Amino acid sequence: MKISQIRTHLLEHRLETAFESASMRFDTRRHVLIEVICDDGTVGWGECLGPAGPNAAMVAAYAPLLVGRDPLETEKLWAELYNAFRDQGQRGIAVTALSGIDMALWDIKGKHFGVPISTLLGGRFRSEVRAYATGFFKLDGVDRVEDAALQAARYRAEGFHATKIKIGFDPEEDLRVIAAVRKAVGPDMGLMIDGNHGYDALEAIQVGRKAAQYDIAWFEEPIVPEQLEAYRAVRQGQPIPLAGGETWHTRYGMRAPIEQRCVDIVQPDIGGCGGFTEARRIADFASLHSIRVVPHVWGTAVQIAAALQFMAAMVPDPVRLKPIEPILEFDRTDNPFRQAVVTTPLEVVDGVLAIPDGPGLGIEIDRAALKHFAPR
Repeated sequence: MKISQIRTHLLEHRLETAFESASMRFDTRRHVLIEVICDDGTVGWGECLGPAGPNAAMVAAYAPLLVGRDPLETEKLWAELYNAFRDQGQRGIAVTALSGIDMALWDIKGKHFGVPISTLLGGRFRSEVRAYATGFFKLDGVDRVEDAALQAARYRAEGFHATKIKIGFDPEEDLRVIAAVRKAVGPDMGLMIDGNHGYDALEAIQVGRKAAQYDIAWFEEPIVPEQLEAYRAVRQGQPIPLAGGETWHTRYGMRAPIEQRCVDIVQPDIGGCGGFTEARRIADFASLHSIRVVPHVWGTAVQIAAALQFMAAMVPDPVRLKPIEPILEFDRTDNPFRQAVVTTPLEVVDGVLAIPDGPGLGIEIDRAALKHFAPR
């Protein structure tokens, strides 16, 4: 079996209402899927975190290095692809594109051996995971505090055990949003806050101190990811556990934040950190330092399936009778192709998502949906 072709599939949907995080505006949802085709007909699928067009272009740059190669040699191919662009690509598009390719190669490997990727990663510790709802972006023309409370109540009614809200816009308004959400969901629902690196360190410390009264499980990415010393200052200066890592790519990018204990929770994204090959290393390294791993997830059902396979094989840390279980980030914002790209949607039922047990990622792609959502 040899790789014969690499394809990218751009997906696009124009939003009826634009929304914003603290650092980015979205008027269109754009994602890119990677298809790796083998000469025996086996096909693997992956997805890249980040801007779709640049990721697709970078995948095309990698493609000549993959054609004719054995897709089962995931470690060897990862090392060669990373090395090909390492002088300029230790982080960013070079790694996110590599992540999507690696995901597809592991999908092929699972299909070849007839087992889920989680089995190849060492075995399934769990067959389902609880999901938490992500949403709460700032919508154009909507009262943010009122809208956040309504969203939170809806997620609770849908059965989610926890939810994560977007902050980082204005500290005082953000605190009103946090208070409104806590009031809407009651004291027993998990609540996390995500700054999308919208604050400076002083603002983050002040918000963390004031928000702690609302029983916040973690404070995610309060400041820009490059400022590791500031991360330590924020972690030490306020009481909420700190989380981050969706843009700390590969084991090299994760090393300093973990060794320096900049966060309490690290959040590698399978579509961004280097794929399954690198995510395993990051999780093991985090375990050595007793830092919890909660993968970041932002994408289609392909990305969700990858996160589920990884979570199925996450070793409890520590191993005990009632271990700490991973939880899945589940995007609830407008994206009609999120589930449409697979023949069987990966939906949450009573707050829980079953982990596919089919070979590879355990999903089948709906090619009609790829065509329907292709840019026009």
